[in-house]
Amino acid sequence: MPEADLIDYTAPALCEEFTVLCVDDEANILASLRRLLRRSGYQIITAESGAAALVILGQEKIDLIISDMRMPEMNGAEFLSIALNYWPNIPRILLTGYADIHSTIDAINKARISRYISKPWDDQEMLGIVEEALTVKRLERDKNQLNSLIGEQNKKLQELNQSLEAQVKARTYELEAAISELHAMHEKLKKGFVTSVRVFANLIEMRANNLSGHARVIADLSRKVARQLSLTEAEIQDTFIAALLHSIGKIGLPDSLLAKPFVEMTLQERNIYANYPGKGHAALMALEQLQGASAIIRSQHERYDGLGYPDKLVAAEIPIGARILGLCSDYESLQAGFLTGKPMLQSEAIKNIESSSGKRYDPRVVEAFLSVIARPEYSHEQLIRSKDLKPQMVLARDLLASGVMLLAKDHVLDERLIRQICAFEKSDHSALEIYIQVK
Repeated sequence: MPEADLIDYTAPALCEEFTVLCVDDEANILASLRRLLRRSGYQIITAESGAAALVILGQEKIDLIISDMRMPEMNGAEFLSIALNYWPNIPRILLTGYADIHSTIDAINKARISRYISKPWDDQEMLGIVEEALTVKRLERDKNQLNSLIGEQNKKLQELNQSLEAQVKARTYELEAAISELHAMHEKLKKGFVTSVRVFANLIEMRANNLSGHARVIADLSRKVARQLSLTEAEIQDTFIAALLHSIGKIGLPDSLLAKPFVEMTLQERNIYANYPGKGHAALMALEQLQGASAIIRSQHERYDGLGYPDKLVAAEIPIGARILGLCSDYESLQAGFLTGKPMLQSEAIKNIESSSGKRYDPRVVEAFLSVIARPEYSHEQLIRSKDLKPQMVLARDLLASGVMLLAKDHVLDERLIRQICAFEKSDHSALEIYIQVK
């Protein structure tokens, strides 16, 4: 990753406050983690087994756990599951390999890990994930402190005499400011969550170069169709998130199978491929914020006539978000040639969708889809050079470099990010396509 990457990993004030426990039975791995994290100012404690780490957790104040998956006697999933039971507020990160996908899913479900990182890791990515986990912990702590402050202020207000009206008004103003800060923090966390999902979707697609941006296109189209159907904001959000992560279950599939169009697969290959929606559902179902999205991912290949998979649901039994995602995914895949091996024109893909209304697709969703496709797109964006960027400008599209997302759509730029964008272009000897929202 270039030195001028858009994520700032320094944040010394944050690092100095936290202690990280690293657990691995290989001394060289522990040494690498210690060198990497100490450079950023974190306090590092190491343990060579899950049992030794549990003793340390009982004696020391630990803010983050990083554990390897494969360890003798007690593996990472077992150790982190025990840590969850006794120290649930400590974020947990698992080091694993692609071959450990089932163990990773087990760790997600049983130990509720915050993130998992594939070995060998990228140093900058590791630092970014660690800082992100500790930043969330810090925000939660600040939120609790603010909630406690609000409680104390409310109690004082009840005790004030009516003659202290001026003081009451002053206290009320302080409380409103605190509540406003909480709301702002909550919105920031929500935006950070969506950005994290976008980044993760981008990482999933990096396994196949021809898929770059595919999930984002499907997600944007799915969101438009969901709005056309007047779904609730929660349903629209679940549909959008599910579309971004709809291929997460493919992580465990071999590259040769991912590169093959569905019509060219053998029966055995199709049976293997058909398991990916269920695997995606299993990987996400333990995360409370993704319950709705995980159900949509599981049912994305169900058919309106009941001939789909994995549960052969019929019509309204299929979650509305899954009915939308299935249609939008097929529409984009037909044009890209992922289903038939031969790309279709947009008109051909639309005709294919229309011919399957009432069979593969919900007629109501088809009608909403056709309305969205027929609607002219009015440009509310402007392509701008990095030297012309100004603070408070808002990205109209994801900011990409060689197919990798650097910043998500709707991100508000500030002076620091603008400097980093300019530095990135200089170090990469390239000009980024930066689209800014125009009012």
